[in-house]
Amino acid sequence: MTQPSMTAIAVRGGKGPAEALETVEIARPVPAEGEILIAVKAAGVNRPDILQRMGFYPPPPGASAILGLEVAGEVIRPAGRWRVGDRVCALLGGGGYAEFAVCDARHALPIPGDLTFIEAAGLPETVFTVWANVFEHGALEAGDTLMIHGAASGIGVAAIQMAKAAGAKVIATARGKEKAERARILGADIAVDATAEDFEAVARANGGVDVVLDMVAGPYFAKNLEALKIGGRLVHIASQAGGTVELPILKVMQKRLIITGSTLRPRSAAEKARLAARVGEVVWPWIEAGKVKAIIDRTFPLADAGAAHAWLESGAHFGKVILLV
Repeated sequence: MTQPSMTAIAVRGGKGPAEALETVEIARPVPAEGEILIAVKAAGVNRPDILQRMGFYPPPPGASAILGLEVAGEVIRPAGRWRVGDRVCALLGGGGYAEFAVCDARHALPIPGDLTFIEAAGLPETVFTVWANVFEHGALEAGDTLMIHGAASGIGVAAIQMAKAAGAKVIATARGKEKAERARILGADIAVDATAEDFEAVARANGGVDVVLDMVAGPYFAKNLEALKIGGRLVHIASQAGGTVELPILKVMQKRLIITGSTLRPRSAAEKARLAARVGEVVWPWIEAGKVKAIIDRTFPLADAGAAHAWLESGAHFGKVILLV
């Protein structure tokens, strides 16, 4: 029996610019034991997708080579706790830019409250990343001050809201006065236009920060160390301005700093399942209570995935970019 086909997005030539993304017809994935099959309604677009498209971020062993790390849709082949027709959003190792996707049943969560598929598709990759890095590695607690770089990104808008829901103070940095103001309106206590203000000076003038969530690195590194309080935690999730930095060991010793970072995609299935459970326990109630909202910047049809990548690469967005399937 022939396996049913589906429309998906592939990278013409294996890697290339945004214009290299094209629609293809491929076989529909078949779920393995413990996996669900999802009829995808919407898929999140993330910077790791861009890196993979460019040939710098290959999928981990066993993951789909199709781009896409998060989706929302309906279960059509159940497993675990899920039943046919359940509305879910899910974290994937790959395969989201398609009409159908498979995932470990433990990596899916029910769509919270009355969120749409579009809104829910922007949650898994960002919320899991913020939870793991800010709350686990960064050990953010109520009363702490968190500084978020790249506050206009999907990660940034989630981090602002989650930190505030947890009772923390937030200093958000963004490139441009308008983005900084939008971060303040979203909930940041202090918003810094990184193109015109010195975030280190702002942080120090406000008593320093306990945790920094950084996706910039490069020239931000030394300034982050100065901005941190004694015992502060610097957490890296990307290095958009450069991945090699000079580390002043004496400064780290004097301030008893912790410097860490992580990626989400290569983590084991069991570790992602653990994260999903914690997110469901802690963050989903925040969403249902209206404390954390899905901030959607723009949507694109699946066939226009190249335009979605170009928009994300332009840096003009505020919040999540979503593909409609």
